[in-house]
Amino acid sequence: MKFIKIAAIIIFLTIIWRIIDTIRHAGEFKNLKPHFDGQCQKIGGVAGAEDITIHPQTGVAFISANDRRALLAGEQTQGAIYVYDLQAESPELKNLTATFSQELHPHGISLYSSDNGAASLFVVNHRPDGEFIEIFDYQDSTLVHRESIRGELMTSPNDVVAVGPRSFYVTNDHGNVSTFGRTAEEYLQLARSYVLYYDGQSFKKVAADILYANGINVSHDGKTVYVAACTGLKIHVYDRDAGSGALQLAKQIPLGTGVDNIELDAAGNLWAAAHPQLLTFTGHAKNASKLSPSEILKISFTANGDHQIEQIYLNEGDEISGSSVGAVFGQKLLVGSVFEKYFLVCEMK
Repeated sequence: MKFIKIAAIIIFLTIIWRIIDTIRHAGEFKNLKPHFDGQCQKIGGVAGAEDITIHPQTGVAFISANDRRALLAGEQTQGAIYVYDLQAESPELKNLTATFSQELHPHGISLYSSDNGAASLFVVNHRPDGEFIEIFDYQDSTLVHRESIRGELMTSPNDVVAVGPRSFYVTNDHGNVSTFGRTAEEYLQLARSYVLYYDGQSFKKVAADILYANGINVSHDGKTVYVAACTGLKIHVYDRDAGSGALQLAKQIPLGTGVDNIELDAAGNLWAAAHPQLLTFTGHAKNASKLSPSEILKISFTANGDHQIEQIYLNEGDEISGSSVGAVFGQKLLVGSVFEKYFLVCEMK
């Protein structure tokens, strides 16, 4: 009987320790000190600007918008890809997918520019009939749908990065397909998510054992792939074989925050949006009145391969909650979020 009591106490204490450790890991004990050296303006008219990428030559921002709160409430709604010209005298939002014939519920996006200057936009689309990567050609300031790609391995796509006219990498943010399995992955910190490569013909798994694979991007020279491990609180850095698409883990960059999407600036620095308090963000997802902190980090690299991390933006959620992307063009920083009905255009000093 004494042994049973001791065993019960040990089990109870283990559970308590596990709960406390989960809360700590999620960042709930952090002391946040909001700051930003610049000014931000809210641009309304777009709900759930979860991902933003900017054409490096023209300054045209592509915005993936999906009203997730409406969807969660069971409402019929159509997402969109908007553009916002940062170099226009009076920038305006323009919906480029208003005539798209399928349902559009976009998630991650990636802009691919070929050697001849032609541009294509790759879009993760959660359609009722399955998970797809939609490819649009950007012609005369419009998006022309080229094709829809799906595959059995692509069960939970989050973000995509294009590396060719029809080739791309895509993150599967969960390895499990059941709701229970996915919840277990998140709260028990099970590294079950992975990265797929599509070579233009078929999908194959090229990186695995990632804690919630989220944002993904590629270096300007195409030799390095960056993957955000959201609940892993880090970025995985992979060496890329351009011929086969194979990835080899080179190093990890611990960030101590729930990394979401990753963008690159003209110099090749990484700009990562993050959720500093993951459980708070979960509460925000369920209730819009509960604010969730927003964070933007800049990761720069030295010639010898070392990296430096700079926290550019931190807000407790009153300016924007649940930041999911930070995209840069010159001194302008665009901050999008998972649920808000606007995004930020910030002028950095």
